[in-house]
Amino acid sequence: MTSPQPAPPHLALVGLMGAGKSAVGARCATRLGRPFLDTDELVEVLAAATVAEIFATEGEAGFRARERDAVAQAAASPEPLVVACGGGAVVDAENRRRLRGAAVVIWLRASPEVLAARVGRGEGRPLLAGAVPAGGVLPANVQGVLGALAADRDDAYRAAAHATVATDGWTLDDVTDAVLKEYARCTG
Repeated sequence: MTSPQPAPPHLALVGLMGAGKSAVGARCATRLGRPFLDTDELVEVLAAATVAEIFATEGEAGFRARERDAVAQAAASPEPLVVACGGGAVVDAENRRRLRGAAVVIWLRASPEVLAARVGRGEGRPLLAGAVPAGGVLPANVQGVLGALAADRDDAYRAAAHATVATDGWTLDDVTDAVLKEYARCTG
């Protein structure tokens, strides 16, 4: 008698804001025929508040505690998911451990210039609040903040990821194909 095959692991996407985690994740979920979960959206649902509101009332530490719970819920799901993790989720060592234990983690990497172009003025993104003053010039300040975040988080992304997909200059379809190829390689 053969034992039942274990469910394939989750696919978790990590990277800075603007890397494409949500857009690519939704496409990967469709192609894999599994649910898509964005940890920032889960935090908002559970808190009945936006990420920006949570940052304003509880600070970054309060948000990160809620994010840790969202990552734990996603990792514990018995149904294979595609998970888009918040940009800072992997800074937390426990989140990295959980994700690597339950998922193939793929780092979507982009240059600060490309990220800045994708996030625009950064509305609704608390870590970019104040990066572009009213009537200010984009993308210099946003690009600088994103470059600093990239430098600060590079080691955490590297430690979390089973694979990396560079997204500069690629279409959404190209990135989705590359992610699914890496997922198949890591699970094969």
